[in-house]
Amino acid sequence: MPSTTIFTTPPLVTTSTTPTQCNYSLPPDRLALLIDKSKTIRQILQIHASLIRHGLETHPVLNFKLQRSYSTLGRLDYSVALFNLTHNPNVFFYTSIIHGHAVNNLHEQAFEFYVQMLTHDVEPNAFTFSSILKACPLESGKILHCQVLKLRFDSDTYVRTALVDVYARGGDVASARKLFDTMPEKSLVSLTAMITGYAKHGDVDEARVLFDAMEDRDVVSWNVMIDGYTQHGRPNDAFVLFRKMLKANLKPNEITLLAVLSACGQLGALESGRWVHSYLKNNGIEINVHVGTALVDMYSKCGSLEDARLVFDKIKNKDIVAWNSMIVGYAMNGFSQEALQLFSDMGGMLLHPTDITFIGILNACAHAGLVSEGWAFFCSMKDEFGIEPKIEHYGCMVNLLGRAGHLKEAYQLVKDMKIAPDPVLWGTLLGACRLYGNIGLAEEVVRFLVDHNLANSGTYILLSNIYAATGHWDGVARMRTLMKDSGVQKEPGCSSIEVNNKVHEFLAGNLRHPKSKEIYMMLEEINGWLKAHGYTPETDIVLHDIGEIEKEQSLEVHSEKFAIAFGLISTRPGTTIKIFKNLRVCSDCHVVTKLISKITGRRIVVRDRNRFHHFVDGSCSCGDYW
Repeated sequence: MPSTTIFTTPPLVTTSTTPTQCNYSLPPDRLALLIDKSKTIRQILQIHASLIRHGLETHPVLNFKLQRSYSTLGRLDYSVALFNLTHNPNVFFYTSIIHGHAVNNLHEQAFEFYVQMLTHDVEPNAFTFSSILKACPLESGKILHCQVLKLRFDSDTYVRTALVDVYARGGDVASARKLFDTMPEKSLVSLTAMITGYAKHGDVDEARVLFDAMEDRDVVSWNVMIDGYTQHGRPNDAFVLFRKMLKANLKPNEITLLAVLSACGQLGALESGRWVHSYLKNNGIEINVHVGTALVDMYSKCGSLEDARLVFDKIKNKDIVAWNSMIVGYAMNGFSQEALQLFSDMGGMLLHPTDITFIGILNACAHAGLVSEGWAFFCSMKDEFGIEPKIEHYGCMVNLLGRAGHLKEAYQLVKDMKIAPDPVLWGTLLGACRLYGNIGLAEEVVRFLVDHNLANSGTYILLSNIYAATGHWDGVARMRTLMKDSGVQKEPGCSSIEVNNKVHEFLAGNLRHPKSKEIYMMLEEINGWLKAHGYTPETDIVLHDIGEIEKEQSLEVHSEKFAIAFGLISTRPGTTIKIFKNLRVCSDCHVVTKLISKITGRRIVVRDRNRFHHFVDGSCSCGDYW
């Protein structure tokens, strides 16, 4: 950096009477105080110009304070230039410049200054190590740890805390815990660093043990724990902890609420999400692009596209992430044309699409069976926008082709991929084989997976279901024996519904609920409505070799039917019922839900593993294509 030219012409000192206009007779200690009190880069430049005019630019204390202030006020380039003009900088100068780079995540540059420091025989101190270890990658941290031990700074609380953070952040949680356990005094920062390490790498239970043992918790430690639950698929636990945080009279900040909004989206807890939205507005928390995007994502995942679009339209200075969130929201809810229109509008804003944009667009095409349009978008990724397709994009194309009946084309695409297909992609292809009853292709795919050691539990479950759907019971028996020998278990159907800010879960064939009696009575009433409207159970989808009566009974206890019955008895007439299911909605439940929406005049929204279904007056937003 040609830093020596920055201050060749010092900034002019204005004649206005401002707090930083310097009295040239002021002693250095008063000037140092002025530097410390300065809040803007303009004030620091004025003081610096004055120092140069009066020959004080080499004063070590003033020089050091100027360097530190430039860095603090966001002008790291000025700080570096001043450092390079400093004759024989001592450990404090080096530590300051290292700290300035470290807090700005410029670790390589910070490390270069550290090496320069050692080269010039300037010995680091504890503050040097605690500074350079900030945002330090694991391998560099290990090198610095050796230096810490060599210079005997390992007993310093701040240095050891920084080392715990390096190891925990880098994934070596075991080493972090060893350092942590030997600390005589565990500060709030060290505890939070250790909890962060566990939570980030999936051991949220161990993180919770440490969290519960903390005597004092700040908002950062609460955020780490809440976000840990959210990131690792435990949104209910995140909600419970968030309520405890409120009861502890600790005010959540933007980071807290972003994590809670994510939990709302995972659970489909619309009422709770609206409460968070209201809390944001009532507590003066700005709905900036980050918060606005989180709200769009939450409302979309809760099936409330109207709310999502209202928030989206109000976001100022929308970035590509905000546009992506709305496009993906439309796509997952089956509003394909709206997603495509938004993509077109985005092009008019001169925003460059990303790989996430195309995941949304390809999903929109898949949900509407738009094969030619999907191929065009897929090809344009690389040809027009220079985006190399990832495994997720291939998955979208396989889903699009498979659901449209182009099974051989989908299989060929998988075999021609330049990257290795993952289990999700193979499962998508097998799911399409099941949809069209193509046993031959399914068996060919499974043979390929077995021969290449790629088969997993889902492979056998899908093939078993394909056999069952086509009445191939010998094949079913063979697969189930193989599954039993391998210890593979099918995932049970589970549906949830939020009523009065509480999420209720129901398992297929297993109703353990305080209102089970009322739910069964409602189910009997529903069955009466269905028969009066000419409903015939679709027993051919039952994947068991049993009699017709038993098949009908098994259909009656699907988890979403329990959830809908509970919703009917627990909410006011005319209100929307929102159900969330962990598996794909079966065709019988789809027919039943359409009829219930027509008979009751209720809007019923069901989010399954693949998409949203919006049932209104006997029809579904998917157009019976899912």
